Amino acid sequence: MTRPVVLLLSRWLLPAGIGGVLLGIAGCAQVPPTTSATVIPQLAAQQARVWFYRDLNPNAPMATPYVRIDGSLAGVSRPGGASYRDVAPGRHQISVESYVNDGNQSRTVDLAPGAQLYAKVVPLDNYEEGGGEFASGYHRDTFYLWLYPQEIAWPAIARSALYADNGTLTAAAP
Repeated sequence: MTRPVVLLLSRWLLPAGIGGVLLGIAGCAQVPPTTSATVIPQLAAQQARVWFYRDLNPNAPMATPYVRIDGSLAGVSRPGGASYRDVAPGRHQISVESYVNDGNQSRTVDLAPGAQLYAKVVPLDNYEEGGGEFASGYHRDTFYLWLYPQEIAWPAIARSALYADNGTLTAAAP
C-alpha cells in the first residue's frame, strides 16, 4: 500500500469504525420506561405505598445508595429514577445509606391504609472530601432523605425512569 492510502485509512476509516462500534454498544443499553408511561398496579386496600425518587443532575454524585424500610432493603436510589414498595400500614422507618449519618438519612413515618408517601433522595456533594490539593484526593458521597407532598413529588416521579425493584415488602432482613 502506498503512504497516502495508509494515511487515509488511519485518519478516516479507523475513527469511523470505532464510532460505529461505540454507537452499537450504546444502543444495547436499555433505559427503563418513565413512570408516566408505565401501568402502576393499584394499591391494595390494606397496604400503604412508599415512593423513593431522585432527580437526574449530572453535577451530583452518580452513586447508587440503598434505600431501606425498617432495615430491609427496599431498593437502590438511581439518578433520575423512581421505585416504590408496598408495606403494611403502621409506623415505619425509611432510610438511605450514606457515608455521613447526621440524622437526615432516616425518617420515622406513620402510614394509614391506602396512604402514599413520597421520599426524595437528595445527594449532598462536597460534604466529606480531602487529600491532595490538585490530585489523589478522596470524596465520600452523602445522601439525605426529604419527604414531599404528592403535588410536588409526583411531577418529578412521572418523568423519572421506573426501576423494577418494586413490590411488597413483607419481612425485615435478619
